[in-house]
Amino acid sequence: MENLTQKIAELGKRRGFFFQSSEAYGGVSGFQTYGPEGAELKRNIEDSWRNTFSRGLGHREIQAPTIMHEPVFQASGHLDGFDDMIIECPECETSSRADHLVEDNTDINEAEAFSPEQIEGLIKEHDLVCPDCGNSLSDVEVEDFNLMFETNIGPGSGQKGYLRPETAQGIFVEFPRLKQYARNQLPFGITQIGKAYRNEISPRKGLVRVREFTQAELEHFIDPDEDKPDISRVENVELLLYPVNKQEENGENYVEASVKEAVNEGIVNEWVAYYLGIAKEWYVEIGVDMERFRFRQHQPDERAHYASDCWDAEALIDGDWIEIAGFAYRGCYDLTKHGKHSDSEREFSVFKEYDEPETVEKTKIEVDMSVLGPEFGDKASEIAEKIERKVELAPEVAEEGPIFVHLDGEEYAIDSDTVSVKKEKEKKTGEEVVPHVVEPSFGVGRTVYAILAHSYYEDIVDGEERRLLRLESEVAPTEVAVFPLMNKEGLGEKAREIAERLRDYGFSVKYDDSGNIGKRYRRQDEVGTPLCVTVDYETFEQEPETVTVRERDSTEQERVRVEELEEALIARL
Repeated sequence: MENLTQKIAELGKRRGFFFQSSEAYGGVSGFQTYGPEGAELKRNIEDSWRNTFSRGLGHREIQAPTIMHEPVFQASGHLDGFDDMIIECPECETSSRADHLVEDNTDINEAEAFSPEQIEGLIKEHDLVCPDCGNSLSDVEVEDFNLMFETNIGPGSGQKGYLRPETAQGIFVEFPRLKQYARNQLPFGITQIGKAYRNEISPRKGLVRVREFTQAELEHFIDPDEDKPDISRVENVELLLYPVNKQEENGENYVEASVKEAVNEGIVNEWVAYYLGIAKEWYVEIGVDMERFRFRQHQPDERAHYASDCWDAEALIDGDWIEIAGFAYRGCYDLTKHGKHSDSEREFSVFKEYDEPETVEKTKIEVDMSVLGPEFGDKASEIAEKIERKVELAPEVAEEGPIFVHLDGEEYAIDSDTVSVKKEKEKKTGEEVVPHVVEPSFGVGRTVYAILAHSYYEDIVDGEERRLLRLESEVAPTEVAVFPLMNKEGLGEKAREIAERLRDYGFSVKYDDSGNIGKRYRRQDEVGTPLCVTVDYETFEQEPETVTVRERDSTEQERVRVEELEEALIARL
């Protein structure tokens, strides 16, 4: 018997939602093509996301390159810490993702949070075998595998680059320019929808784990000391929360709380809670089933290297909880890293002006270079910088005798007489603030998959089994299908005329005159079209002209005047 995953995969291929790419050449695992229905569904979801998270919140959108050069990812930490655990069968050389192997063959969930050594122990304890050849993996080493796709920029060896594993870095590296567009005023948000790439060890489940995917991300830059979210906007939105302490108990013991309650009780960071509330309302709007939906907090050893707290939006599909979005409080990690690696720290901060200037006492340190220069030559400047930093942290060292500094493995004793320390008063009009970042990050493909799974139904109509997608009209690939009862005696011409008129009005419309009317209804039900309009013989017999409007979920039909058709469809949609 087919499970839901199999049914969605079959429907996706047969009706043009999604299917494996390059099938003529055998296909490549981890790459999916969106067909005509899927591309439109995906585009509608992206437009809806923009309306909610970009335009709706007053944020601005950019498009950054999908390939970036190596220093970006050295600074971000992806080259050192963007790994999954891999295990390779010594018999058939099949590579598997080790934590998924444990999850698929034991009662353990969220094995991603375990260390490679712990995973090795679990594989041995449960005597797990290679999924391809059945060879024992009990004594095989589990290793880290970096998920970055590497490439060269320019001819020959060129400059090393990487396909971005997330869209976020394209926003962070452009912060010096973006803050200018925001008039150097916090808070401000930048959004981006685009492709990202991860060299997954074992892609699976259609759109769930792929090597090329689309992300919709928002980076909200805030002053951590002053900026607060408008919780009142979502304070009464009810959340189903699965915090870390509940995950450690047996069973799924959830916390049901409003956004306001979750913040007041310290369950969720207020900025993260704010976006959980907005996301919950958006998911309801686009058709994610709230009976199969939750927000789960990351375990400490599961969190990304940049996050101080992170929650996932998860959808239940075929008994598995699938991550469809992440909500992270990234702090100032990213901007600080890029500032240091690019030697332009001030560019990655925002100058915050005080209401009134403040008088502050400043320590002014001067090193006599006429002494250091002749004695230390080309090392004099570096030694002077080290002296200044040391005296700035502890001014008393300039009075206690020689100042010791280390450079290139050697220790130098500098006479304190070469250093003068003065206290000066100056007016300070403001200070540099490194913004903190709140990041809602959505997997668009996974959202498509969740909506397909949650809107899939089977029922009986006129004694026959019917499969349908109960898609919300906002995201449905087609809003209205127009049919002639038969393509003769002027019915086809009239139906085409109505279809064109509805398109001109702004509806997404599909015209179909192939096969009997029952099959045409079934086709539209299966791709989620909410309404069908049928031109029949009564259309010409009545004055004024009427057509039949059929509703997808109930299959109920009603006669509607052609002259009032647009308004009638709007009311039903």
